[in-house]
Amino acid sequence: MITRAAVVPHPPLLVPELVAGAAAETEPVRAATLAAAGKLPGPWVVVATDAAGPATFVPPMSGTFLGYGVDVPVSLGGDLPPDARIPLPVLVAAWLRERCATEVSRVELVAPDLPMADCVSFGRRLAAEDCGLLVLGDGSTRHGPRSPGSDDVRSGPFDSSVHTLLSAADADGLLDLDVGLARELGAQGRAAWQVLAGVPGPWRCSGAEFFAPFGVGYHVAVWERP
Repeated sequence: MITRAAVVPHPPLLVPELVAGAAAETEPVRAATLAAAGKLPGPWVVVATDAAGPATFVPPMSGTFLGYGVDVPVSLGGDLPPDARIPLPVLVAAWLRERCATEVSRVELVAPDLPMADCVSFGRRLAAEDCGLLVLGDGSTRHGPRSPGSDDVRSGPFDSSVHTLLSAADADGLLDLDVGLARELGAQGRAAWQVLAGVPGPWRCSGAEFFAPFGVGYHVAVWERP
C-alpha cells in the first residue's frame, strides 16, 4: 500500500548547473523539492505529465540535461550510456533519485489531456503497490510578465486553489479542477495531481508550499496516511 506521496515540480531550474546565474533565486523551490522527495520511502513509483505519455520508463536507464544547456548526467539506476531522448520529467526523477539515495521502480508518464476518470482509474491501480509515490507536475505558466506565456490574471486564483487543495489533502477538490482552464493556463500538472487524487485515502498533508519564480507556478506537498 502507498503510505506516503510527494508532489513536486519538474522544471530544469531545479538543477543548479542549468541556472548558474539564478541559483540563489531558485534555491527555495529546489530545497523544498528535495526535502519533500527525501521523505518518501523507497522504491519510488513516479507519475508525471508529459506529451510523451502514455509511456513507462524503467531502470537501468541514464540521461543527460545537455538538451537544456549543460551536460549533467543522471541515472534511474545502472550504468548505461546516456539516452538523449529521455523526457524532462524522467531526467528530473533521476536527478532527485540520486540526491535522495533511493531506488526508482519506474516512471509513468501520462498525457496532459488524460481525462479525469482515467486519472482516477490509474491512481486506483497504483494504490496496492508498496512504494513511495512521487508526483511530478507544474502549475500555471502564466504568472505575470516574466512568465513563459502571456500573463493571465486567472493564474493566481487557479494556483492558489491548487495549493489550498494540496494543503488540505482534498482529493475530491483536485478531481474537480477545471481541465479546460488548466490547459489554457499551461498547468500540465493537472493530470498527475488527479492520478494522486485517485489513490484511495484517507490522506493528510504534512506540509505544502508554493513558488512562482520566473512566472511559473510550482507546488510542493507531502501527503501521508493518518
